[in-house]
Amino acid sequence: MPDTTDTVTAPGAVSAPGVRRSPARPPRRALRTLARYTGFLPFSAYVVLGLIIPLIAVAIGAFQNPDTGAFTLSNIDTALHGSYLTGFRESLLLSVLASVIPGVFGLLIAYAIVTARHASLLRQIVITASGVFANFGGVPLAFLFITTLGSSGLETQWLSDLGFNIYNDGFSLYTVTGIVIVYMYFQIPLMVLVMLPALEGLRPAWREAAENLGARTWSYWRHVGGPVLLPSFLGSVLLLFGFALSAYATADALTSGTIPITPIQIGQFLSGNVIAGQGNVGKALGLGMVVIILIVMAGYVLLQRRAAKWLR
Repeated sequence: MPDTTDTVTAPGAVSAPGVRRSPARPPRRALRTLARYTGFLPFSAYVVLGLIIPLIAVAIGAFQNPDTGAFTLSNIDTALHGSYLTGFRESLLLSVLASVIPGVFGLLIAYAIVTARHASLLRQIVITASGVFANFGGVPLAFLFITTLGSSGLETQWLSDLGFNIYNDGFSLYTVTGIVIVYMYFQIPLMVLVMLPALEGLRPAWREAAENLGARTWSYWRHVGGPVLLPSFLGSVLLLFGFALSAYATADALTSGTIPITPIQIGQFLSGNVIAGQGNVGKALGLGMVVIILIVMAGYVLLQRRAAKWLR
């Protein structure tokens, strides 16, 4: 009786009848690739659900009539005129001030840490403190400054007892200037965190070579250290700019929504404070913010790539 056992024969090979072969195993490279992408799936789902889908919804709504659903440019036109244009202008001014000033202070503090004695211990202390301060914001931060530098704050009363009434001299915590001061609380620590690796990437051999060639401190920073650090510094300032532009809760709690900046105006639309026929103007404002952030992040990526050439 003939043997009917199944056989598996590789292409171009001869297999003896009646010999059972196990199925071929998938290659290990394919398994490693599958495992790598499996770990990437949660992040991909987060990006799709929390970023891409809302972005598409905002982009569609910005060009859509809220009543009929027809295509229209009226939302964009409204968002670029009147108080909404003022909101963009105030937001950009606030973001520039809240990024450049903390950027300079953060750079100086980071440089002082790198060049200090016992820099390793001091570095760990500053990094820990900066990590806490950089993530402290929102309503608690606004309440902290109101109770200290508000019109009836503790430090305001101390200064008044010393004969310095800062509110009579033109200062107010509830203006753009006050918001910049509050934002510096978390922007400076953030700048310290992002600039420390760049400063530590400066090789001592570069400084020694410059000194051996007769260069003084100013010449070294003018021709060597400055050009190497400039892309990292500008990229960090752009990062601070993005944080300041998108911050909402601190400014809203501090000023009760009286300052016409775009995040607060978008928040008013989300809370239902909508004029008839302008239901999608908030989405147009959000689209404008997205465009600004995309431009800022594109510049940040380009600067980081340039900085990486020197700090490897």
